[in-house]
Amino acid sequence: MPSFHHGDVEIAYLDEGEGDPVVLVHGFASSKNVNWVYPTWVSELRKNQFRVIAFDNRGHGDSGKLYDPEDYHIGTMASDITALMDHLGIARADIMGYSLGARMMGVLAQSRPERVRSAIFGGLGIGLVKGGGPGENVAHALEAPSLDDVTDPVGRTFRAFADQTRSDRRALAACLRGSRRLMTEAEAASIAVPALIAVGTTDEIAGSAEALANIIPGAEVLDIPNRDHMRAVGDKVYKEGVLSFLSRRA
Repeated sequence: MPSFHHGDVEIAYLDEGEGDPVVLVHGFASSKNVNWVYPTWVSELRKNQFRVIAFDNRGHGDSGKLYDPEDYHIGTMASDITALMDHLGIARADIMGYSLGARMMGVLAQSRPERVRSAIFGGLGIGLVKGGGPGENVAHALEAPSLDDVTDPVGRTFRAFADQTRSDRRALAACLRGSRRLMTEAEAASIAVPALIAVGTTDEIAGSAEALANIIPGAEVLDIPNRDHMRAVGDKVYKEGVLSFLSRRA
């Protein structure tokens, strides 16, 4: 698996296919494989003539692990995206993030629009501005001695997922505490690149896709029927909607 260094952090990535580049940014406690390879996103995009780049966020997967929350500021994590693009000589790309990855991508779309051809917010609606999702309860769950010690239902979900993916739970807790800065409504309203907001209709973590679309000028909404935050990732409607959006974006 190729990797590069962004400052002191080693970032593992994959780069497959030919065509317009699409950068995929996974969610909290996940990885490039769990979010994008296993649910066949990489193969599906390649089949549709895209060059697919996906990486493990700092603290996740095969990338470097850090234990100070300050190392996971959302702006710092977003800069890992452009650092990888620079490493690969990519000036501009379509970027799709899921959950935490969508927050990272949103920061980039707002602050460095010249690098973002289009922005796809997966698993994140008005939560980008209003908050929600995993909080200190999840950090405590990750630090608990075992899953049996976790009583909070949301904490149990994320702890079980972290155990399943064999994640470094201490690094994840630091990431969670360091990356929680929200975007202001004014910042979200200044996003000017083509945007798609794709959220499961039973997702109680992302917040309303419509509410975010009312803030980001010209944003489109893709409802993923009967899918929650965890199960929307590999959904067929999600894939078809993204491919349609990419075929229509400027």
